[in-house]
Amino acid sequence: MRCPFCGGEETQVKDSRPTEDNTTIRRRRICSTCGGRFTTFERVQLRELMVLKRSGRRVPFDREKLMRSVQIAVRKRPVDPDLIERMVSGIVRQLESSGESEVTAETVGNHVMEGLKGIDDVAYVRFASVYKNFREAKDFEALLDELNVPDGHPLKDD
Repeated sequence: MRCPFCGGEETQVKDSRPTEDNTTIRRRRICSTCGGRFTTFERVQLRELMVLKRSGRRVPFDREKLMRSVQIAVRKRPVDPDLIERMVSGIVRQLESSGESEVTAETVGNHVMEGLKGIDDVAYVRFASVYKNFREAKDFEALLDELNVPDGHPLKDD
């Protein structure tokens, strides 16, 4: 593992432990050249996934890009970061275990929307507004009509 500080290739693992959900190994490393300390994460990758974009382009699946988009949706919301980590890991596992080497961007987006819907309504609406490219207020109204608060009443007043 190359040191992010000096670029040295000699690093040692000082501590390894699984994350809470046991899907990742967290490793604390130290660089033999500069003494810098840093953390790496190791995950199982079942298969190399490609994402078919709406434009027709094919790009490698990027877990970190998925995580960033979800984090933007939940920004300044009272959502436990571990819950987001578990949701993203679950989506990745679903995609990898589907047996397909290529997934559509729509499939990925739908998995994220389904996950966010159960976590935080505001994050769900934020993500959906970008993912579905909302242009008018009626687009939001239609989405809000789909959401219900726990007591069964619609979110918007009629």
